[in-house]
Amino acid sequence: MIFNRELTKWYVSHQRNLPWRSTKNPYFVWLSEIMLQQTKVSQGLPYYLKFVAVFPTVFDLADASESEVLKLWQGLGYYSRARNLHHTAKYVATELNGVFPNNYKGLLQLKGVGEYTASAIASICYKEPVAVVDGNVYRVLARVFGVHTATNSTQGIKEFKQLANSLLDVNAPGNYNQAIMDFGAIQCTPKKPKCTTCIYTRDCFAYLNNQIDVLPFKEKKVKVKKRYFNYLVTVTQDNTTIIEERKGNGIWQGLYQFPLVEGSMKMSRQMIAESSVYRSLFPTTAEISLFNTKEIIHKLSHQHLHTQFWIVKTNTLSAANQSWLHIQEKPVPVLIANFLSEFLKERQ
Repeated sequence: MIFNRELTKWYVSHQRNLPWRSTKNPYFVWLSEIMLQQTKVSQGLPYYLKFVAVFPTVFDLADASESEVLKLWQGLGYYSRARNLHHTAKYVATELNGVFPNNYKGLLQLKGVGEYTASAIASICYKEPVAVVDGNVYRVLARVFGVHTATNSTQGIKEFKQLANSLLDVNAPGNYNQAIMDFGAIQCTPKKPKCTTCIYTRDCFAYLNNQIDVLPFKEKKVKVKKRYFNYLVTVTQDNTTIIEERKGNGIWQGLYQFPLVEGSMKMSRQMIAESSVYRSLFPTTAEISLFNTKEIIHKLSHQHLHTQFWIVKTNTLSAANQSWLHIQEKPVPVLIANFLSEFLKERQ
Protein backbone atom coordinates (compact mmCIF):
# COMPACT_ATOMS: atom_id res chain seq x y z
CA MET A 1 0.00 0.00 0.00
CA ILE A 2 1.35 3.41 -0.97
CA PHE A 3 -0.79 5.48 1.35
CA ASN A 4 -0.42 8.95 -0.14
CA ARG A 5 -0.77 7.77 -3.75
CA GLU A 6 -4.07 6.02 -3.01
CA LEU A 7 -5.32 9.01 -1.05
CA THR A 8 -4.48 11.51 -3.78
CA LYS A 9 -6.29 9.39 -6.37
CA TRP A 10 -9.35 9.20 -4.09
CA TYR A 11 -9.28 13.00 -3.62
CA VAL A 12 -9.47 13.71 -7.35
CA SER A 13 -13.00 12.32 -7.56
CA HIS A 14 -14.26 12.92 -4.01
CA GLN A 15 -13.00 16.34 -2.92
CA ARG A 16 -15.51 18.78 -1.48
CA ASN A 17 -16.25 21.95 -3.47
CA LEU A 18 -15.36 24.65 -0.93
CA PRO A 19 -14.84 28.36 -1.74
CA TRP A 20 -11.43 28.65 -0.07
CA ARG A 21 -10.16 25.74 -2.18
CA SER A 22 -10.22 27.93 -5.31
CA THR A 23 -7.52 30.29 -4.03
CA LYS A 24 -3.97 30.28 -2.69
CA ASN A 25 -4.50 33.66 -1.03
CA PRO A 26 -3.33 33.12 2.59
CA TYR A 27 -5.94 35.55 3.95
CA PHE A 28 -8.84 33.38 2.78
CA VAL A 29 -7.15 30.10 3.72
CA TRP A 30 -6.27 31.50 7.18
CA LEU A 31 -9.82 32.77 7.67
CA SER A 32 -11.34 29.39 6.76
CA GLU A 33 -8.92 27.42 8.94
CA ILE A 34 -9.56 29.58 12.00
CA MET A 35 -13.33 29.26 11.53
CA LEU A 36 -13.19 25.50 11.09
CA GLN A 37 -11.28 24.90 14.33
CA GLN A 38 -13.65 22.72 16.39
CA THR A 39 -16.43 23.52 13.89
CA LYS A 40 -18.00 21.45 11.12
CA VAL A 41 -17.73 22.72 7.55
CA SER A 42 -21.53 22.88 7.22
CA GLN A 43 -21.68 25.23 10.21
CA GLY A 44 -18.61 27.30 9.37
CA LEU A 45 -19.29 27.85 5.65
CA PRO A 46 -22.09 30.47 6.03
CA TYR A 47 -19.90 32.43 8.45
CA TYR A 48 -16.96 32.31 6.06
CA LEU A 49 -19.12 33.68 3.25
CA LYS A 50 -20.41 36.49 5.48
CA PHE A 51 -16.91 37.42 6.62
CA VAL A 52 -15.38 37.59 3.13
CA ALA A 53 -18.34 39.66 1.94
CA VAL A 54 -17.97 42.19 4.78
CA PHE A 55 -14.17 41.96 5.08
CA PRO A 56 -12.80 41.14 1.59
CA THR A 57 -9.21 41.93 2.64
CA VAL A 58 -7.14 41.67 5.80
CA PHE A 59 -7.14 45.50 5.91
CA ASP A 60 -10.95 45.56 6.05
CA LEU A 61 -10.94 43.10 8.94
CA ALA A 62 -8.22 45.07 10.72
CA ASP A 63 -10.22 48.31 10.43
CA ALA A 64 -13.34 46.81 12.02
CA SER A 65 -14.13 47.18 15.71
CA GLU A 66 -13.95 44.14 17.94
CA SER A 67 -17.68 44.48 18.57
CA GLU A 68 -18.37 44.29 14.81
CA VAL A 69 -16.24 41.16 14.48
CA LEU A 70 -17.88 39.48 17.47
CA LYS A 71 -21.37 40.33 16.18
CA LEU A 72 -20.62 38.72 12.81
CA TRP A 73 -19.12 35.71 14.62
CA GLN A 74 -22.14 35.37 16.92
CA GLY A 75 -23.37 31.77 17.13
CA LEU A 76 -20.14 30.16 15.94
CA GLY A 77 -18.81 29.70 19.49
CA TYR A 78 -15.28 29.63 20.92
CA TYR A 79 -15.15 33.42 20.76
CA SER A 80 -11.45 33.63 21.58
CA ARG A 81 -10.96 32.58 17.95
CA ALA A 82 -12.71 35.76 16.79
CA ARG A 83 -10.68 37.98 19.12
CA ASN A 84 -7.44 36.31 17.99
CA LEU A 85 -8.56 36.63 14.37
CA HIS A 86 -9.07 40.36 14.80
CA HIS A 87 -5.77 40.80 16.65
CA THR A 88 -3.83 38.97 13.94
CA ALA A 89 -5.55 40.91 11.15
CA LYS A 90 -4.47 44.19 12.75
CA TYR A 91 -0.92 42.87 13.20
CA VAL A 92 -0.64 41.65 9.60
CA ALA A 93 -2.15 44.87 8.23
CA THR A 94 -0.06 47.31 10.26
CA GLU A 95 3.18 45.47 11.04
CA LEU A 96 3.51 43.26 7.93
CA ASN A 97 1.93 45.61 5.36
CA GLY A 98 -0.86 43.10 4.75
CA VAL A 99 1.51 40.26 3.80
CA PHE A 100 1.20 36.97 5.72
CA PRO A 101 4.38 35.07 6.65
CA ASN A 102 5.22 32.63 3.83
CA ASN A 103 6.46 29.71 5.92
CA TYR A 104 5.38 27.42 8.76
CA LYS A 105 7.61 28.94 11.46
CA GLY A 106 6.60 32.47 10.59
CA LEU A 107 2.90 31.60 10.60
CA LEU A 108 3.23 30.05 14.05
CA GLN A 109 4.11 33.49 15.42
CA LEU A 110 0.63 34.80 14.63
CA LYS A 111 -1.83 34.89 17.51
CA GLY A 112 -4.40 32.10 17.29
CA VAL A 113 -2.37 30.11 14.76
CA GLY A 114 -1.26 26.71 16.06
CA GLU A 115 0.62 23.86 14.43
CA TYR A 116 -2.38 22.58 12.49
CA THR A 117 -3.37 25.97 11.03
CA ALA A 118 0.24 26.90 10.24
CA SER A 119 0.73 23.56 8.47
CA ALA A 120 -2.44 24.02 6.43
CA ILE A 121 -1.61 27.54 5.28
CA ALA A 122 2.08 26.78 4.60
CA SER A 123 1.32 23.65 2.58
CA ILE A 124 -1.68 24.98 0.64
CA CYS A 125 -0.41 28.49 -0.12
CA TYR A 126 3.37 27.98 -0.24
CA LYS A 127 3.77 24.23 -0.94
CA GLU A 128 5.85 23.77 2.21
CA PRO A 129 6.01 20.01 3.07
CA VAL A 130 4.44 20.06 6.54
CA ALA A 131 1.61 17.68 7.47
CA VAL A 132 -1.63 18.71 9.14
CA VAL A 133 -2.78 16.74 12.15
CA ASP A 134 -6.33 17.24 13.44
CA GLY A 135 -9.20 15.01 14.58
CA ASN A 136 -9.81 13.71 11.08
CA VAL A 137 -6.13 12.85 10.58
CA TYR A 138 -5.85 11.18 13.99
CA ARG A 139 -8.82 8.99 13.14
CA VAL A 140 -7.61 7.93 9.70
CA LEU A 141 -4.05 7.17 10.80
CA ALA A 142 -5.06 5.42 14.01
CA ARG A 143 -7.45 3.11 12.17
CA VAL A 144 -5.38 2.37 9.07
CA PHE A 145 -2.07 1.86 10.89
CA GLY A 146 -3.41 0.52 14.20
CA VAL A 147 -2.00 3.25 16.45
CA HIS A 148 -3.28 2.75 20.00
CA THR A 149 -1.44 5.68 21.61
CA ALA A 150 -3.89 8.23 23.05
CA THR A 151 -4.36 11.10 20.63
CA ASN A 152 -4.61 13.62 23.47
CA SER A 153 -1.39 12.50 25.21
CA THR A 154 2.04 14.10 24.79
CA GLN A 155 3.42 10.89 23.32
CA GLY A 156 0.42 10.52 21.00
CA ILE A 157 0.71 14.05 19.62
CA LYS A 158 4.41 13.45 18.87
CA GLU A 159 3.85 10.00 17.38
CA PHE A 160 0.99 11.01 15.08
CA LYS A 161 2.89 14.10 13.91
CA GLN A 162 5.87 11.95 12.94
CA LEU A 163 3.67 9.41 11.15
CA ALA A 164 1.74 12.13 9.32
CA ASN A 165 4.95 13.76 8.07
CA SER A 166 6.39 10.41 6.95
CA LEU A 167 3.32 9.83 4.75
CA LEU A 168 3.16 13.33 3.27
CA ASP A 169 3.35 13.77 -0.49
CA VAL A 170 6.22 16.30 -0.55
CA ASN A 171 5.52 17.19 -4.18
CA ALA A 172 1.93 18.24 -3.51
CA PRO A 173 1.64 18.77 0.28
CA GLY A 174 -1.39 21.07 0.03
CA ASN A 175 -3.43 18.62 -1.98
CA TYR A 176 -2.40 15.74 0.27
CA ASN A 177 -3.36 17.63 3.44
CA GLN A 178 -6.75 18.59 2.04
CA ALA A 179 -7.24 15.02 0.83
CA ILE A 180 -6.69 13.44 4.25
CA MET A 181 -8.95 16.03 5.89
CA ASP A 182 -11.71 15.25 3.38
CA PHE A 183 -11.16 11.52 3.72
CA GLY A 184 -11.68 11.71 7.48
CA ALA A 185 -14.68 13.99 7.11
CA ILE A 186 -16.67 12.04 4.50
CA GLN A 187 -15.23 8.49 4.31
CA CYS A 188 -13.55 7.50 7.59
CA THR A 189 -16.14 9.20 9.78
CA PRO A 190 -16.29 8.92 13.61
CA LYS A 191 -19.43 6.79 13.49
CA LYS A 192 -20.53 4.42 10.75
CA PRO A 193 -17.49 4.90 8.47
CA LYS A 194 -17.93 3.72 4.87
CA CYS A 195 -15.61 0.73 5.23
CA THR A 196 -17.07 -1.36 2.42
CA THR A 197 -16.16 1.30 -0.15
CA CYS A 198 -12.87 2.34 1.46
CA ILE A 199 -9.64 2.38 -0.57
CA TYR A 200 -7.76 0.90 2.41
CA THR A 201 -10.10 -2.01 3.21
CA ARG A 202 -7.45 -4.66 2.45
CA ASP A 203 -4.85 -2.96 4.67
CA CYS A 204 -6.77 -1.12 7.42
CA PHE A 205 -5.80 -2.46 10.85
CA ALA A 206 -9.03 -1.39 12.54
CA TYR A 207 -11.22 -2.92 9.85
CA LEU A 208 -9.31 -6.21 9.73
CA ASN A 209 -9.21 -6.51 13.53
CA ASN A 210 -12.74 -5.29 14.30
CA GLN A 211 -11.49 -2.17 16.14
CA ILE A 212 -13.32 0.56 14.24
CA ASP A 213 -15.11 1.62 17.42
CA VAL A 214 -11.93 1.41 19.50
CA LEU A 215 -9.64 3.63 17.42
CA PRO A 216 -8.63 6.35 17.73
CA PHE A 217 -8.05 6.05 21.47
CA LYS A 218 -8.42 9.04 23.80
CA GLU A 219 -7.53 9.39 27.47
CA LYS A 220 -10.43 10.07 29.79
CA LYS A 221 -11.84 13.58 29.52
CA VAL A 222 -11.67 16.14 32.29
CA LYS A 223 -14.83 16.22 34.41
CA VAL A 224 -17.41 18.73 33.14
CA LYS A 225 -18.08 21.58 35.56
CA LYS A 226 -21.65 22.64 36.37
CA ARG A 227 -22.38 26.37 36.68
CA TYR A 228 -25.68 28.03 37.57
CA PHE A 229 -26.42 31.27 35.68
CA ASN A 230 -29.29 33.61 36.49
CA TYR A 231 -29.75 36.58 34.15
CA LEU A 232 -31.66 39.62 35.36
CA VAL A 233 -33.58 41.00 32.37
CA THR A 234 -34.74 44.52 33.12
CA VAL A 235 -37.94 45.85 31.53
CA THR A 236 -38.83 49.47 32.33
CA GLN A 237 -41.86 51.51 31.37
CA ASP A 238 -39.50 53.53 29.14
CA ASN A 239 -38.73 50.33 27.18
CA THR A 240 -35.12 50.19 28.35
CA THR A 241 -32.95 47.50 29.88
CA ILE A 242 -29.46 46.83 31.23
CA ILE A 243 -26.94 44.99 29.10
CA GLU A 244 -23.22 45.03 29.80
CA GLU A 245 -19.98 43.82 28.26
CA ARG A 246 -18.57 40.66 29.78
CA LYS A 247 -15.08 41.36 31.13
CA GLY A 248 -12.24 39.12 32.30
CA ASN A 249 -10.57 36.14 30.69
CA GLY A 250 -13.42 33.64 31.06
CA ILE A 251 -15.97 32.53 28.48
CA TRP A 252 -17.57 35.11 26.17
CA GLN A 253 -15.12 37.92 26.85
CA GLY A 254 -16.17 41.00 24.87
CA LEU A 255 -19.75 39.79 24.35
CA TYR A 256 -22.75 41.37 26.05
CA GLN A 257 -25.05 39.97 28.71
CA PHE A 258 -27.74 40.94 31.17
CA PRO A 259 -26.65 41.38 34.80
CA LEU A 260 -25.67 37.94 36.06
CA VAL A 261 -26.18 36.21 39.37
CA GLU A 262 -24.13 33.04 39.49
CA GLY A 263 -24.85 30.50 42.20
CA SER A 264 -23.59 27.11 43.33
CA MET A 265 -27.04 25.56 42.80
CA LYS A 266 -30.40 26.28 41.18
CA MET A 267 -31.74 29.50 42.70
CA SER A 268 -35.29 30.39 43.71
CA ARG A 269 -37.03 33.74 43.24
CA GLN A 270 -36.35 34.64 46.89
CA MET A 271 -32.65 33.76 46.57
CA ILE A 272 -32.38 36.00 43.50
CA ALA A 273 -34.15 38.88 45.24
CA GLU A 274 -31.77 38.57 48.21
CA SER A 275 -28.61 38.46 46.09
CA SER A 276 -26.20 41.40 46.26
CA VAL A 277 -26.38 41.92 42.48
CA TYR A 278 -30.17 42.23 42.54
CA ARG A 279 -30.28 44.46 45.63
CA SER A 280 -27.66 46.84 44.19
CA LEU A 281 -29.66 47.33 40.99
CA PHE A 282 -33.36 47.27 41.75
CA PRO A 283 -35.74 49.06 44.13
CA THR A 284 -37.98 47.06 46.45
CA THR A 285 -40.97 47.88 44.21
CA ALA A 286 -39.56 45.92 41.26
CA GLU A 287 -41.53 42.89 40.10
CA ILE A 288 -39.55 39.70 39.38
CA SER A 289 -40.74 36.59 37.51
CA LEU A 290 -39.11 33.58 35.88
CA PHE A 291 -39.25 33.56 32.07
CA ASN A 292 -38.25 29.95 31.41
CA THR A 293 -40.04 27.53 33.70
CA LYS A 294 -37.58 24.79 32.71
CA GLU A 295 -33.87 25.30 33.26
CA ILE A 296 -31.89 25.82 30.03
CA ILE A 297 -28.72 23.73 29.99
CA HIS A 298 -26.17 25.27 27.64
CA LYS A 299 -23.35 22.80 27.02
CA LEU A 300 -19.79 23.96 26.39
CA SER A 301 -16.80 21.66 25.98
CA HIS A 302 -15.69 21.95 29.59
CA GLN A 303 -18.76 23.20 31.43
CA HIS A 304 -22.54 23.03 31.45
CA LEU A 305 -24.44 26.24 32.19
CA HIS A 306 -27.75 25.71 33.98
CA THR A 307 -29.54 28.93 33.10
CA GLN A 308 -32.60 30.87 34.20
CA PHE A 309 -33.81 34.21 32.83
CA TRP A 310 -35.55 36.42 35.37
CA ILE A 311 -37.72 39.28 34.08
CA VAL A 312 -37.50 42.31 36.38
CA LYS A 313 -40.16 44.98 35.73
CA THR A 314 -39.77 48.44 37.20
CA ASN A 315 -41.01 51.96 36.40
CA THR A 316 -37.71 53.69 35.72
CA LEU A 317 -34.07 52.83 36.41
CA SER A 318 -31.07 55.06 35.74
CA ALA A 319 -28.81 52.07 35.03
CA ALA A 320 -31.22 50.87 32.32
CA ASN A 321 -29.80 52.93 29.45
CA GLN A 322 -30.14 50.45 26.55
CA SER A 323 -33.28 50.66 24.43
CA TRP A 324 -35.02 47.38 23.67
CA LEU A 325 -35.37 48.65 20.08
CA HIS A 326 -31.61 48.28 19.55
CA ILE A 327 -30.87 45.34 21.82
CA GLN A 328 -30.13 42.94 18.98
CA GLU A 329 -27.32 45.11 17.64
CA LYS A 330 -25.02 43.93 20.42
CA PRO A 331 -22.88 40.80 20.04
CA VAL A 332 -24.16 38.24 22.54
CA PRO A 333 -23.59 34.53 23.28
CA VAL A 334 -25.96 32.20 21.43
CA LEU A 335 -27.57 31.37 24.79
CA ILE A 336 -28.74 34.98 25.13
CA ALA A 337 -29.48 35.34 21.40
CA ASN A 338 -31.91 32.42 21.65
CA PHE A 339 -33.59 34.00 24.68
CA LEU A 340 -33.91 37.36 22.91
CA SER A 341 -35.48 35.74 19.87
CA GLU A 342 -38.16 34.09 22.01
CA PHE A 343 -38.68 37.00 24.42
CA LEU A 344 -38.99 39.68 21.74
CA LYS A 345 -41.43 37.52 19.79
CA GLU A 346 -43.68 37.35 22.86
CA ARG A 347 -43.50 41.14 23.32
CA GLN A 348 -44.70 41.91 19.80
